[in-house]
Amino acid sequence: MTATSEFALELKDLRKSFGRSEIIRGANLQVAHGERVAIIGPNGAGKSTLFNLISGRFAPTSGDVVLNGQRINGLPPYEINRRGLSRSFQITNIFPKLSVFENLRCGVLWSLGYKYTFLRFLSGLHDANARAEELMRMIHLDKKRDVLATNLTYAEQRALEIGITIAGGANVILLDEPTAGMSRSETKRFISLIREVTVGKTLLTVEHDMGVVFGLADKIAVVVYGEVIAFDTPEAVRANQRVQEAYLGSVVADNQAGGH
Repeated sequence: MTATSEFALELKDLRKSFGRSEIIRGANLQVAHGERVAIIGPNGAGKSTLFNLISGRFAPTSGDVVLNGQRINGLPPYEINRRGLSRSFQITNIFPKLSVFENLRCGVLWSLGYKYTFLRFLSGLHDANARAEELMRMIHLDKKRDVLATNLTYAEQRALEIGITIAGGANVILLDEPTAGMSRSETKRFISLIREVTVGKTLLTVEHDMGVVFGLADKIAVVVYGEVIAFDTPEAVRANQRVQEAYLGSVVADNQAGGH
C-alpha cells in the first residue's frame, strides 16, 4: 500500500476499558514508515491489549488507531490486514497438516487477487507458486519445502509463521514475542531473520528479552499502566530515569552491582 501519511501507524489518545477496569489509558504513539519499534513494559502493563486494539481483535473504547493515514477503529482484522497490517501471535499459528510450501502459498493468494480458490486449481497459479518459493528462500526453509509444518522444529515453525505474516505484502508487521521459547542461539539467528525479512517495512514487536529489544529495535515504546511513558532510541530509553524506576530499575541495578 502506498504511504499516504508521514506515519505508518498512529495511536491517538487510545483507551480501552473492560467493565470498570481501564486497561489502556490514553496511549499515544507515532511510528514512522520503516521504523522497527519494540514495545516493552511490566506484566499487566497493557502491551497485549494494545496489540489487539491495533490489529482489530478489540475495538477501542475511545481514541483512534490510524494506519497509513486512515482511521481503522472497529474494522475487523481481515479488513485491517487488507489495508496493509499483518500480525503474528505469541502462540504459533500455522497450518500443521500442510507443507511449508502450501502454508506460504495460502498466505499469498488473497494479495494476488485469487481470493477463494479451490485446491485443485492451485498448481496452475504460477505467480502464487513463485512468490511462495521466494518466501521459502527468504525464511531459509527452501530445503524443507515439502515437510509438513507439524514436523518442523519450534524455531522453524516460528520462521514459517513469519513467512506467512509477510506473505500478503503488508507494510506494517506486528510480532508478538517472536523469540519466546527459543534457545540463545536460535534467538540470535531469529533476530537476523526478522531484520532481513522486514527491510523496508514498519515493525512493531512485543518482547520481554531485553537482548532482543536492544538488538532489534530502532526505537522503544515503554508501556506502564496502559500509557506510553517513553518512546525513544534504545540508548535514550536505557538512560531515562522514569523508565528505570518503572521498569528497568532492577536490570540497571543488577548491571551496576556486577560492575563492582
